[in-house]
Amino acid sequence: MIMLQLTANTGPEECCLGVRKALARLLEEAHQQGVRTELLEQVASAMEGNLRSVLVALEGAQARTLAAQWSGSLQWINVSPYRPAHKRKNWFIGAEAFEDEATDGQDQALREQDLCFETLRASGPGGQHVNKTDSAVRLTHLPTGLSVKVQTERSQHANKRLARALLSHKLADRASAADRAARQQRWIQHHGVERGNAIRVFKGPGFVEAC
Repeated sequence: MIMLQLTANTGPEECCLGVRKALARLLEEAHQQGVRTELLEQVASAMEGNLRSVLVALEGAQARTLAAQWSGSLQWINVSPYRPAHKRKNWFIGAEAFEDEATDGQDQALREQDLCFETLRASGPGGQHVNKTDSAVRLTHLPTGLSVKVQTERSQHANKRLARALLSHKLADRASAADRAARQQRWIQHHGVERGNAIRVFKGPGFVEAC
């Protein structure tokens, strides 16, 4: 499993709109390339519908290739829809990909004796599409108290796998705050989005890629 995080970092609301548009574009490209996606975590911004950050799981033969196409600084050239008189037209968001360490058998942080799984009934909107069985999972990391809840999949086994991946992500995030130097390359998008040297450039309200 490859995880891809898109983030506006501390950028203005225009960057949060950029994350929202980038996510839609990413999901479209994933579908075209036969890559399965799961939204593991979303952090909303102040404006409804926009996103401060989003974490997406990518699976499939082309997952690594797709992640590489999105990793780095992304530039969106567009007049601000919120501040028409604002002179700035270049908005930057960050994207960083990393592999779920548990997939490669390298996950040293998630020891079985430190994990507590609870099964729950899926909740939230969806009507008949919400799974009525106890397939939702809450996973707690006992040494730190960190916990995650996953109910995106219809099977408990799949949700446990995603829960482990998401918890691993959160533990790494915490480690980056405690030891920034050791995690700088992997978590650089949390500390600032590089302006310039964009790997991909998009233009206009339609988020069309520049040639």
